[in-house]
Amino acid sequence: MTLFPAERDFAQADGIDEMRHVVRAQIQHGVDVIKVAASGGVFSRGDTPGAPQLTVEEMRVAVFEAHKTGRRVAAHAHGTQSIKDALNAGVDSIEHATLIDDEGIRLLKEHGAWMVGDLYNDDFILGKAEELHIPKEYVDKERAIGQVQRQNWAKAVRAGVKAAFGTDAGIFPHGDNAKQLAVYVRYGMTPAQAIRSATSVAADLLGRSHDVGTLQAGRYADLIAVRGDPLADVRVLESVPFVMKGGKIVKDELHRR
Repeated sequence: MTLFPAERDFAQADGIDEMRHVVRAQIQHGVDVIKVAASGGVFSRGDTPGAPQLTVEEMRVAVFEAHKTGRRVAAHAHGTQSIKDALNAGVDSIEHATLIDDEGIRLLKEHGAWMVGDLYNDDFILGKAEELHIPKEYVDKERAIGQVQRQNWAKAVRAGVKAAFGTDAGIFPHGDNAKQLAVYVRYGMTPAQAIRSATSVAADLLGRSHDVGTLQAGRYADLIAVRGDPLADVRVLESVPFVMKGGKIVKDELHRR
């Protein structure tokens, strides 16, 4: 099982002209979303999560090229300055938002952008570091910023930013995604807010609110059922015995004898 993203699966651009070329090429190849790395990362060799990696001008041209074709732009941004630079460039969402400050929170609200948090990662990375032989460099960086990210997430949620569900797919195994919900609740969301972050709010962020994200006529009939009340304990969503996809039942352990 591969738990960590391949570091070669990206396109690198230095300067405005290269950024324009790379984004146009990605769009030509059919991507749905453009993601830019505004700052360093945790699971990337030799860089610092808080250090800027792109200029406002480079990100602004990426946003321009993406938006004119109807694509959204996500910015991987841990660093305080990188978060603000990405928002001033016009990105649609900030992934991680680890070191966000009061000005960054204000800009999120002012620009109507979304904050996407991967708070469960801290539990997984630090809990599985030895078992999975996660490189010490990555573990040290996570120890340095993981709890800070959670505190800043709670502060931003209290301030009323639009917060969408995200798992930073590839860091922990697919299938554990719902464990994120309980961490959202632990750090400031109500269970209802956490659930909406993964449904209606996420649909808004993706520009898909016309067909997914809510239960109403005209939407895809993609439904789940669980044992218990997720508004009382959101962790019941970690075990899903019933799944309907497009109006067809694809899993049903509720009625199994």
